[in-house]
Amino acid sequence: MNPRHLSIIAKKEFRGLLNERTILLAVLLQLFIAMFSSFLMVGLTSMYDPSSLSKYSRFRYSIAYTGNDSALLEYLENSPDFNVYGMELSPAVAALKERKLAAVIYMPDTAPDAVDPVKITLYTLQNDLQSAIVNVKLRDIFLNYEKDLRTIRGARLTEQPLPLQVPARRSGGDFYEFVYGLLIPLLVFMPAIIASALVIDLITEEYQHETLETLISTPITFSEMVWGKVLACELLVPVQAGAWLFLLMVNGIAIENVPSILLQVTLTSFLLILLGALTALHYRERTAAQFIFSTALVVVILFTLALPANPLNLLTRLAVGTAGMEQWIVLAGVIGSGALLSVATQHYAEKIGREHHTG
Repeated sequence: MNPRHLSIIAKKEFRGLLNERTILLAVLLQLFIAMFSSFLMVGLTSMYDPSSLSKYSRFRYSIAYTGNDSALLEYLENSPDFNVYGMELSPAVAALKERKLAAVIYMPDTAPDAVDPVKITLYTLQNDLQSAIVNVKLRDIFLNYEKDLRTIRGARLTEQPLPLQVPARRSGGDFYEFVYGLLIPLLVFMPAIIASALVIDLITEEYQHETLETLISTPITFSEMVWGKVLACELLVPVQAGAWLFLLMVNGIAIENVPSILLQVTLTSFLLILLGALTALHYRERTAAQFIFSTALVVVILFTLALPANPLNLLTRLAVGTAGMEQWIVLAGVIGSGALLSVATQHYAEKIGREHHTG
C-alpha cells in the first residue's frame, strides 16, 4: 500500500468536506456546545434534573395553607423561601390554576398523636419547572415535620429501631454527573459517530457519481482508495475531540488524562469507521448503507453500555482521574478488534477491486 496514494485520497476528501453541509452543521453545533458549555450547563442540567436549580433560587414563592393549624405551618412561616397565606381549599386551588400561587398545602384534622397517619395533600402545577423547585424546598420542611411526628409517636414503639448511618451527599453532584457523565462523553464521541457516517458517504458517492472506474484506472488501487477515505475520516476525530476538550477546559471544567482520552476515542472511532466502510462496500448505496449502519450502531452501543468497563464509563473515569488498569485492558481489546476489522476491510476491498478489474 503506497502512503503517497493514501495521502492523495485523504487530501481530496478533506477538500470535499467543505461541501458536506450536514457534517459542517454537526461540527458547528458541537463547537457551540463546547464554547458555551458553562452557560448551557445550567439550562441543560435543569432539563436533566430540575431540582438541581433549587439551591440557586432566592425567590420567595407564594403558597396557600389550608386546613387545620399545625407545627407545619410554623415551619412554612419561618422559611425564607415562602410567603404563606391562609386560605380555604377551593379558592386556593383556583388561584393555583391562575398561577397566582406556586403551591397549595392541605392539612387534615388528624392530631399529631393520633393512631391514623397524617395525610398531607400538596397541589402543584404539572410539568412546570417552578413546581420542581418548590417541591424540593417543601421537601425539607416536610421532613422536619415528619421528624416531629416520629418523636411524638415514638412511645408506641415496642422495639428499638436500628440506626441507619446514611452518608451525606457530596455537593455539586448533579452538575458533576451531568458534565462528566454526559457532556464530555457526548462531545468527545460525537466526532467518532460523525466520521463513521461520513466514510459511508465518501465510499458510496464513488458508486453513485460513477467516478469509481476513473479513480481505479489511475495507479491508485481500490483498497488504497478505501483506506485513504478511512484515513481522512480518522484524522478528523482527534482534532475535533481535542478542540472540544480544550474549549471545555477554557470554560473552567477540569479534565484529567487528556492524552489517554484522545487515544481511547481515536482507537474506538477507528472501529466505527471500519464498520461504516465495510457496510458501504457491501451495500454500495448511501440510503441502504446508512440505515443498516445506524441500526447496527444502536445495537453495538447498547451492547457496549451493558459492559461494566465500557468506553463511555472509562472515558468518564479518565476525565475525573479515577481510571485504573482496566483502561489498558479496554485499550488492548479495542486494538485487537481494530486489527481484525482492518484485515477484513483489506480482504473485502481487494476482492471488490479484483471484481472491477476483471469486469
